[in-house]
Amino acid sequence: MVAKSRTYHDPLHGAIVLDCRDPIEALIIQLIDTPEFQRLRRIRQLGVAGLTFHGAESSRFTHSLGVMAIARRAFDHVVQGHPNLAPYRAAVLCGGLLHDIGHGPFSHTCEDIFGSQHEHWTLRILAESLPVRQLLDGHDPQLLHQLEQIYTKQHPIPLVWQLVSSQLDCDRLDYLMRDSYFTGASYGRLDLDRILMALNYDPDSQQLVVANKGLAAIEHYLIVRYFMYAQIYNHAKNIAATWQLGQAFQRARELYRAGQILADETVSAWLAGNCDHLPLEHYLAADDGVFFYHLQRWQDHSDPVLADLCRRFVNRNLFKATEVSAIAPAQQTELLQMLHHKLEQIGFVPGYYSTICQTSSSGYTLYQRGIKLLTPQGLQEISERSPLVKTLTQPLNRTWLVYPAEFPVSPLLAPLLNP
Repeated sequence: MVAKSRTYHDPLHGAIVLDCRDPIEALIIQLIDTPEFQRLRRIRQLGVAGLTFHGAESSRFTHSLGVMAIARRAFDHVVQGHPNLAPYRAAVLCGGLLHDIGHGPFSHTCEDIFGSQHEHWTLRILAESLPVRQLLDGHDPQLLHQLEQIYTKQHPIPLVWQLVSSQLDCDRLDYLMRDSYFTGASYGRLDLDRILMALNYDPDSQQLVVANKGLAAIEHYLIVRYFMYAQIYNHAKNIAATWQLGQAFQRARELYRAGQILADETVSAWLAGNCDHLPLEHYLAADDGVFFYHLQRWQDHSDPVLADLCRRFVNRNLFKATEVSAIAPAQQTELLQMLHHKLEQIGFVPGYYSTICQTSSSGYTLYQRGIKLLTPQGLQEISERSPLVKTLTQPLNRTWLVYPAEFPVSPLLAPLLNP
């Protein structure tokens, strides 16, 4: 017997049921089964954050399914009142499902370390990977082009790309809920039902809008986003762990160029050059497991810096990040110089063990048209309607001193904080 449906049991959304008799949902099932999409099971959603929040071990696979599920709910709700949008259902659902297929090992951490861009790789995979390309072309020869328009925000109907990537999109709705759930951050809970019920379509501008009655739910969503960035994504331990991992790979890159390190073909390709110009097979062969295996091997490398950095990361002996935002930039530079001197005196190579990092968190920006409310007076930008949202447009900028946890930095900080 041929199955009539497939069900994915999701901790957030419950049963995500795909109907095999629906050509679009049958396509979704086939795309999920490709090796390129299955690879996302091996890439953690939150990169190194699992070292800070022990439950943060969900994958890009589960997130991508969640985005598709929300996109389906949102689109099917909007199309009830605007049936002329129905031809774009495949583009929206596939856009939600495949939006992260280009992520590399450790997700966004990989981009910080290697300078790669997952959006670039998403477009390459859709265009160059035969299993995915054949499915898209077989469903509709124009589907790939529509997906490219979605990911570059050039689709002629803005709502189509806004549901996938905007200030209020299905990607953000899922990752805020999912990351909150798996990190245990209770303030990340959203009123998803109310948000989706408030979504609408403005025929004149052809963009995604929010009914005025949904204002409170959107305000809550933006507050959640602010707190998730300030308290989870930009958590001090995440900042330190990301930089620490980057230093390990920076040292590995230098040793590779000097011919002093062993790595398999995949990691060698990543260490050798520009990661956005890799052959597709080398990019797709990389995942968290492949990279972590090399970190484990390099713990015993003859180079003491690489070996130490790898041992620290593998065994979660993380660096410490102390906020120094209250100190003037010149004093921050002075502090780092003093710390480098002290570290060098006790045998560290200071450039690998301490730095100054900046983070920025904001709840809302006017990025890509912002969020429009459908009011009795017409469309209105949400920050003009809500004093709370206007406040959330102000970024929270923070500066961090990163250094080995065993090094007592307090004596260096005290004179600067209390002159």
